[in-house]
Amino acid sequence: MDFSKHWDEAMIGNDADEIAKFISDDWVIVASDGITSRSSFLQLISSGVLTHNRMDSDECTISIYGNTGVLVSRGTSAGTYNEENFSLYEWSTSVFIKLEGKWRCVLTMLTPANKSK
Repeated sequence: MDFSKHWDEAMIGNDADEIAKFISDDWVIVASDGITSRSSFLQLISSGVLTHNRMDSDECTISIYGNTGVLVSRGTSAGTYNEENFSLYEWSTSVFIKLEGKWRCVLTMLTPANKSK
């Protein structure tokens, strides 16, 4: 899915304005440390507290149900958070809705993944 590739590129570009184009106003990301709102996430990016230098998937499935899409992927997210390096191998489930002819993510859920044997 081109959308997924462009999302990864926006994240690696660490451009909050570009990332914002992919997410709805009420988007949240749910991870092991809790729920982060769109505004909090974009602030972390724009301030440089959170940066990404890698965002890729080695497995991806997409299901479309009318104006709703579900993207499930497994891959690596890496960069820095509070000047500490991180590299996470995780499952990501994102729910998209089509608004005004454009797909926008409304929810992302992350969970750690095991490497395939």
